[in-house]
Amino acid sequence: MYIAHTMRRKIPSLQALACLDAAARHESYTRAAQELALTQGAVSRQITALEEFLGMALFRRTRHGVALTERGAEYAQQVAARLQGLEQDTLQAMSSQGSAGTLHLAAVPTFATRWLIPRLPAWAALHPDTTVHIETRTRPFLFADTPFDAALYTGTAEQVANWAGTRAVRLLGEDMVPVCSPGFLGGQSSLDPEAMAQRPLLQQSTRPEGWRQWFDALNVAAPLALHGPRYELFSMTAAAAAQGLGLALVPRLLVEAELQRGELVIACAQTPASDQTSQRAYYCVLPERTEDRPLVTTFLHWLQASATA
Repeated sequence: MYIAHTMRRKIPSLQALACLDAAARHESYTRAAQELALTQGAVSRQITALEEFLGMALFRRTRHGVALTERGAEYAQQVAARLQGLEQDTLQAMSSQGSAGTLHLAAVPTFATRWLIPRLPAWAALHPDTTVHIETRTRPFLFADTPFDAALYTGTAEQVANWAGTRAVRLLGEDMVPVCSPGFLGGQSSLDPEAMAQRPLLQQSTRPEGWRQWFDALNVAAPLALHGPRYELFSMTAAAAAQGLGLALVPRLLVEAELQRGELVIACAQTPASDQTSQRAYYCVLPERTEDRPLVTTFLHWLQASATA
């Protein structure tokens, strides 16, 4: 007769790990107890039991409470990440109840907020029983290590082609336009490139060569093309331009709302061809296993239709 034996996992109680996480963040058993709705004694007993389970000290007493030991700090950091992952998994399971499907998207932030999210009501109208989760990612990653079904990514064709284990579908080109606040023009309808080269230029930290390439494409000398305040996101650069801080060079599709509201205007009527200033485009990047998820394919087709429209 064959008897199946199960191996008990070497995992402490979740309550003990929660006590460790709270005590590590507060450096206090008392404050950890308040957060967890326990007594200080209960937290202390959980930590002591965990230390005995691990065979090492996690905390040392100080005049003001407790402090992590070196090994305790390393373990607490690992536990915090696992607890956060468990919480996300639990919230995902709760939000997916009764849903016909769930999509997990990684996306560059400004494209997600300025282009994708305003169009999601149209998706929801067509697929009301689906749930779309979006997290920020700005660089390629391994899909096998994440829950993502697809990524909305901006880059060159070469960068996308080098993303291992994926296939990419081009959605939109990146048409870079110079914009500013209406008041920045000083009553003029627009500025010529030579005048722009003398004005404050807002820099995008992820595109340090952007202004230089734009002026080079028009054969305009611009000694200050690499100078000016830098911003990490296009949304920040656009906001700074709307406040009159300078000229911004941004993808047009990301500032359509500001242009329509009159918060930003096109600063120069003379612009180079888009392929002279940017070789980048917006892509939907999919893992090679996508064929197993019909909902992902449906979403991709909707993205393509939205981009064409």
